Amino acid sequence: MALRHYTLDFKLSTAVDSATTVPHLLSIFHEQEMTETVHETNGHGYLGTFVGKNGRLAILRVHSHGLVTVDLQCYEEDNIAQLDNLLNALETKLKMILNGNITRIKRLPALVRGAEVDRYWPTTDERLLEYDMDQLVYEEDSPYQNIKILHSQQYGNVLILDDDINLAESDLTYTQAIMGNGRESYAGKEVLILGGGDGGILFEMVKQKPKMITIVHIDQKVIDACKKYMRRTCGNILDSLEGDCYQILVEDCVPVLRKYVQEGKTFDYVINDLTAIPISTEPEEDSTWEFLRLILDLSIKVLHPSGKYFTQGNAQTMTEALRLYEEQLKKLSCPVGFSKEVVCVPSYLEQWVFYSVWKK
Repeated sequence: MALRHYTLDFKLSTAVDSATTVPHLLSIFHEQEMTETVHETNGHGYLGTFVGKNGRLAILRVHSHGLVTVDLQCYEEDNIAQLDNLLNALETKLKMILNGNITRIKRLPALVRGAEVDRYWPTTDERLLEYDMDQLVYEEDSPYQNIKILHSQQYGNVLILDDDINLAESDLTYTQAIMGNGRESYAGKEVLILGGGDGGILFEMVKQKPKMITIVHIDQKVIDACKKYMRRTCGNILDSLEGDCYQILVEDCVPVLRKYVQEGKTFDYVINDLTAIPISTEPEEDSTWEFLRLILDLSIKVLHPSGKYFTQGNAQTMTEALRLYEEQLKKLSCPVGFSKEVVCVPSYLEQWVFYSVWKK
């Protein structure tokens, strides 16, 4: 049973006395058969809760520093028209009472909490986004992670790993960016893709007729889920683990990379689609940074002298994490150069940074 949470805020130029404000509002709550309880605030204005039928709860606060807030909670099956009437009545009355003292009124859409389909996902810098997710298409725990695929009316099916949005069927710009945005020719080339279990990179790359693409992805369940539910991203490319110009190895990429290093095998392109740059600013202590450094170093070792290494970075707002990543590039076993570009990935709803790295 989901809960709807409405908010109504009045930002004021000067503080108001609750004694001149609250009495004018009580009749509105009483009309809705809501019972008032006043709470002690130790000098921080007025705090009243109002409990009504069907589990309705309203919280009215007249803050001591020039802010009046109303929170209204109800169950999803409650009468929405009645709730709108209640909020409209409170807004109208407060406009009259506070006339001339209001600098801003903000009424937000209801926050739906505890719904069957989760629609709220944070950005990397902790801003809350509400998506139009309307169906849980698939969910399963693999030995490595929780896998969800949710349906969005705008973005199609969306792959979410450990509650982190990875890729939506709308996100061709992500795939194009991590492949070099059309500046590279993969015809006749040897390519190594680390991760990429959604099949998006593979599906686009085989169109260019490379010599061989090797994907190393650890989680068969991700491949199976995307094969069935992310067809707009991968087409039919995941129906088989090998084809004329590709092979998918369901393995941990670290021992595979180490084996390639020992054998002296090199690739024209290495694409790291494993994970974003960590947002932690303690690279010497964070295990994800340690993993990233290991993958980066091994990848450069298997990169042909004239080859390129592509990877996603993180959100453009994560300036410190991106700076730390660029510092790691200076500490590799051989000197490298790099460039970066910023791309809008539709389902991320934030600008995303991609890197191209090459040996000097």
